[in-house]
Amino acid sequence: MIRAYGKYRAAIQYVSVIVICLTTAILSGAQDSKYKPEKQQIPSPECLTLRGAWEGGYVPCTDATHQQWLNDITHWRMERKIRVGLDDARYRMPALEWTQSSFIQPQMMVQDRYFYDPVAHKYTVDRYLDDLETRFGGIDAVLIWPTYPNMGIDDRNQHDMIRTMPGGLAGVRQMVEDFHRRGVRVLFPMMMWDQGTRDPGKSWPEAIAETMKEIDADGINGDTQDGVPLAFSLASDKLGHPLAFEPEGSPSDEALAWDVMTWGQYSFPFVPQVDKYKWLESRHMVNISHRWARNKTDDLQFAFFNGVGWESWENVWGIWNGITPRDGEATRRMATIERGVAPFLISATWEPFYPTHLYGVFASRWPLGEQTVWTIVNRNEYDVTGRQMSVPYEEGMRYFDLYHGVELTPERDGNESVLVFPIETHGFGAVLATKGAPDAKVQELMAKMKTMTSTPLSSYSDQWKALPQQLVEIAPSKAALATPEGMVKIPAGDYIFKVQGIEIEGFNDIGVDVQYPWEDSARRFHEHRMHINAFYMDKYPVTNAEFKKFLDATHYHPADDLNFLKDWKNGTYPDGWAKRPVTWVSQDDARAYAAWVGKRLPHEWEWQYAAQGGDANRLYPWGDKWEASNVPTPVKGRSLTAPDEVDAHAAGASPFGVVDMVGNVWQWTDEYVDEHTRGGILRGGSYYQPQGSIWYFPQAYRNDQHGKLLLMAPSYDRSGTLGFRCVQDAQ
Repeated sequence: MIRAYGKYRAAIQYVSVIVICLTTAILSGAQDSKYKPEKQQIPSPECLTLRGAWEGGYVPCTDATHQQWLNDITHWRMERKIRVGLDDARYRMPALEWTQSSFIQPQMMVQDRYFYDPVAHKYTVDRYLDDLETRFGGIDAVLIWPTYPNMGIDDRNQHDMIRTMPGGLAGVRQMVEDFHRRGVRVLFPMMMWDQGTRDPGKSWPEAIAETMKEIDADGINGDTQDGVPLAFSLASDKLGHPLAFEPEGSPSDEALAWDVMTWGQYSFPFVPQVDKYKWLESRHMVNISHRWARNKTDDLQFAFFNGVGWESWENVWGIWNGITPRDGEATRRMATIERGVAPFLISATWEPFYPTHLYGVFASRWPLGEQTVWTIVNRNEYDVTGRQMSVPYEEGMRYFDLYHGVELTPERDGNESVLVFPIETHGFGAVLATKGAPDAKVQELMAKMKTMTSTPLSSYSDQWKALPQQLVEIAPSKAALATPEGMVKIPAGDYIFKVQGIEIEGFNDIGVDVQYPWEDSARRFHEHRMHINAFYMDKYPVTNAEFKKFLDATHYHPADDLNFLKDWKNGTYPDGWAKRPVTWVSQDDARAYAAWVGKRLPHEWEWQYAAQGGDANRLYPWGDKWEASNVPTPVKGRSLTAPDEVDAHAAGASPFGVVDMVGNVWQWTDEYVDEHTRGGILRGGSYYQPQGSIWYFPQAYRNDQHGKLLLMAPSYDRSGTLGFRCVQDAQ
């Protein structure tokens, strides 16, 4: 009986083990990898991470542990490609081969002052590229960004924002051609969250494919997207203009078949990790994006180790996060080598973490035919000189230090050759193994690198600096002796000017928002006690009827006239619009009108003082409580209607009697500039509220908030919700 019970118990245990094994296999998808990807990165061998005694101590890697790790991730790759049915057809398309060597790609705001000259009314592509060539060795592609954060100020959708760039689509196409002439590919973004502005009237895949073909763009970045759906690739292929799609986030492994590029928004431990997509498909290009980081060592070293690229993003929504001279020089060196050995970096037999002798030095091996390249990074905070790595001895094989541009003399150690060379602190290395003399291209690369690296990276400054901003001067108007018609006197007074920017991103980092004349840097939150001299302010925003008088008297017509008075026809405004505020006017248009009537645009603090009064910090012109009846009813559809008449909401007047300050149309005030960006300060908010996304241009209805519109050119800056009012100095 006891014996029978024992047999029964043993049988139950056996069945339990089988059930557990089957369950585990099902839950893991029959995948027994120990190093499964974490988001977009495959973990490194455990033995490469230094551990304290309380964590079990450090155990160095061996050839066996390296091979075990490599076998594990190689098996994972093989099985994963089978599971997702990975098709490499798009990687074999000649039209998309450029992506496989597109290592350096900035995200460039169209408002960058190096890109467009609003005075000369022309794109300055050569100036933009020459600056990047000087600072970090140039670029391979550019992501041109014309949409967020301005999009949503009116009903222009993402492609309307491109159409309103200077010269319209014809001008944009010529600008793209200027980049192509310099060997630079061009991408634009797409925002699938843009479902609250003008309906394009067709599917987004069709609309995007058609617009990109018209301007001859090369690719699309999928903003906020975890993968760009196949429909977009098929639409561009159908038009005979294949596009490279590059999602911001991590697509499904299946989408790797049609998304031939991605961003890499990594975590950055001391030991590099392997990019999952590059490992699955070695021809896939990743551009590492770490927009707010002020030190780019992690970005550049992880890119070099993985044989991929970097999103050299400096103008982040008009906030300058420029790279330091040290990072610029490191970029130049890294990119020069990657471009020089690009065919190696798509090797299907790539071997990450090729064994090295010294801790903190990590190498990837890239075989190509009878030659091999290693890309190497030193993650240590100190220089590393000496025996770096061993390779199997091979008669006639020569080794070249590509980084320093010299040939190496290996040390023979039994059946191995030991390579000895230096790598500087947080630096880079590259080695070529080849039989016979290197070809002319490699010799040219070595000569260039030898000159470049004669100066150590440590001699370049790694000090990050914010860009200073300046307020654009507003010249005083002719002083009035008495209150001009249609204006309200704002008496002199001491005033605490307190305001904050409403930028969606940037938190309170230095460089966000603006730098007032009394501040030493741009920042989001501002407070300043000041004395304001008496002045006169228009009781209402300038109306269509008033602006037409200006046109009739002066025959004013701007040189950049795209979108000028877009809602007018045949030289006049629509019937019934006489008392509505004029819109679709640029800051220059508004300044021209103000000069004609002997006035000027207000400083922002004058506008806010007139809205708040001198005796209290009211949240709104009429008080501290929002009153919906004091402003127009918001329009939340996909198309603009029209602003209300300027005198429709008299109950919303400020303590001084100024009307229509909030909720009807935004109003131009000051302009700020730095070396790369211009920004117009807008006050009052508008009646238009596109729905469906947090990324649209936010409203600033409160007296202590302002909007900052990034400025490019009058055609682009004009908006259907943006008008102005004038002020005049008092004697």
